Amino acid sequence: MRILLAEDEHTLGTWLCRALEHSGIQVEWVDDGRLADRALQQRDHDALVLDLGLPGLDGHRVLQRLRERDQRIPALILTARDSVDEKVAALNAGADDFLAKPFALAELEARLHALVRRARGVEHPRFACGPLVYDGTRRQFTLHGEVLALSPRESAVLRALAQRTGEPLSKQQIVDRVFSDQDDVHPEAVEVLVYRLRRRLDGSGARIVTLRGLGYVLEPD
Repeated sequence: MRILLAEDEHTLGTWLCRALEHSGIQVEWVDDGRLADRALQQRDHDALVLDLGLPGLDGHRVLQRLRERDQRIPALILTARDSVDEKVAALNAGADDFLAKPFALAELEARLHALVRRARGVEHPRFACGPLVYDGTRRQFTLHGEVLALSPRESAVLRALAQRTGEPLSKQQIVDRVFSDQDDVHPEAVEVLVYRLRRRLDGSGARIVTLRGLGYVLEPD
């Protein structure tokens, strides 16, 4: 999962980036509403965590512009404004969920996973492609019921593809979802990881296909 975090509290933003990435969630962090608006237009994300009190462009306007563009990315409002009127206004403006500060990290993670599952029409944290199954609770893949031994990066690439089974992901989209902003990773590195995954999946009933000009797609064999 890759999220956009729009939060101007630097202590909170730094902590959230580290904590969420430790849990396998890739985070792009911006501290200004104008940067958030730009990032939402230019890059692919699975969910938005949005503070309402942003400088430059407040959270309400970021959310309004997002929905005016008909971008259907799930949006979770994260703010210190914990009034009923504030919640109602945010939800009516197009927010999908609302979490007041202070909050428990585990609750934020659970809400994000739930939002993304609902957005994809999946009501449980399992992704499957034929005999290949990812269990989000155990954070592991099984193939024909047996645990599939993968390196962390192989698992992350396969998870990104499994979450979009049947839909192509470009090399750059995979880099954005798998590697943190601090990693100096060239998109061609994805080719090596995909090559390894293809060898592991060979003859299994699930395969990774290259679609010229579009990227890679995981599909039943």
